Amino acid sequence: MKKKLIVATGNEGKLHEIRQILKEFDFDVVSMREAGVFTEVEESSSTFEENALLKCRAIAQKTDAFVISDDSGLEVDALNGEPGIYSSRYMGEDVSYDIKNANILERMKDVPKGERSARFVCAVAAILPDKREFVVRGTMEGEIGYEIKGEHGFGYDPIFYLPEYGMTSAEILPDEKNRISHRSKALHAMREKLAGEIA
Repeated sequence: MKKKLIVATGNEGKLHEIRQILKEFDFDVVSMREAGVFTEVEESSSTFEENALLKCRAIAQKTDAFVISDDSGLEVDALNGEPGIYSSRYMGEDVSYDIKNANILERMKDVPKGERSARFVCAVAAILPDKREFVVRGTMEGEIGYEIKGEHGFGYDPIFYLPEYGMTSAEILPDEKNRISHRSKALHAMREKLAGEIA
């Protein structure tokens, strides 16, 4: 029987990506809604790691299942690390990513090539049924591009340029993105960390 793994997110794009990354593992990956567990968590910490743990703990209090949560975002060096932990709330809770991406491109319009470095960061937290906690981090390095490009991915993917591919992370195919993404790196690091624990 597969182990149930509840992902503490309501973001369908993120949930789909996590399912794709974890499809090789023997988990029944379900959302909070699918598990019938509902809670609102204020991401009040100053780090991705602590925010991921806050969400994870809130769900783990209501279930004996295996729980994972992530907190992720975009750090732009020329913008002093913005939007960072506020990536999903940047410019307001209900502002579309088209508007957010356009805003970042406008703020970066005078930043020359070579100074446009940025990275996606993902912290993944896990809480086991016995309530032990684990947290790991993954990053994907790149640059801020000059225009919105690509139909794959979600969020800031259309402005995140990957020099080694010559395209944005919204232009590369999902299978390839899932192999190199910050979330993939963090999830695989978590899988390695917990391999003995969940055997």
